[in-house]
Amino acid sequence: MTPEELLAARDRLVPDVAAGGLRVLFCGINPGLMSAVTGHHFARPGNRFWPVLHLSGFTPRQLKPAEQDELLSYGLGITNVVARASARADEISDEEFREGGRLLTAKVELLRPKWLAVVGITAYRTAFGERKAVVGPQERTIGETRVWALPNPSGLNAHWTAQTMAEEYARLRAAAEGVPDQRLRAGPSR
Repeated sequence: MTPEELLAARDRLVPDVAAGGLRVLFCGINPGLMSAVTGHHFARPGNRFWPVLHLSGFTPRQLKPAEQDELLSYGLGITNVVARASARADEISDEEFREGGRLLTAKVELLRPKWLAVVGITAYRTAFGERKAVVGPQERTIGETRVWALPNPSGLNAHWTAQTMAEEYARLRAAAEGVPDQRLRAGPSR
């Protein structure tokens, strides 16, 4: 992929992988340029979403970005807070995040997943005006959909390893499967 191809992908949209009644609708911040070029979510090689999804038990094997449609067979989907692609998340304004939060709310009301999992605590805080939110289950609901803020799987997020991310994603998986977890009442693990 050439630098020109990547730059030409700026502002492109990557279609959602979604359907009604999912167990978990994962919500990225916004598509990166690699995702915009390929049409696949979390396509950048250093992104840890696909390995973490497998390590946490959501998928029986590690899927490749090009296999993203298989998520639907596991009751999972992917969308984004902000639809347009950019080279970096810091190119998205707070107003764009807030508008993305409003559009995401409408999407969740329509699709009615059991859980909405926003992968990026800063994006969650900005989109929903929850400045003090921490990683983990949130008090907020959208209709009957519960909300969970997860760490951003970008390779740039050095605060979380693939293993510690997988542990947090596994907490969500257990909740989505109805497995009691005493820590859900106590708040986030970090």
